[in-house]
Amino acid sequence: ILKEIENSLKEGSRRKVCSKQREAAILGLLANKSLIKAFEAEGTKPPMDVINSNKKRWQSILNEC
Repeated sequence: ILKEIENSLKEGSRRKVCSKQREAAILGLLANKSLIKAFEAEGTKPPMDVINSNKKRWQSILNEC
């Protein structure tokens, strides 16, 4: 999805970029949740500072586009 957005912007087209960014953000947020579950299933502490930083970035993309 991100590569498709990058290519669209390189071609000068902003068509569907925002909807694709939202789609990527939703997947990114879901991936964060899955990552936390994977750490918990393994019995280790997830790196919450990094995960929360990524979460904020994805939420920003989701909300500002």
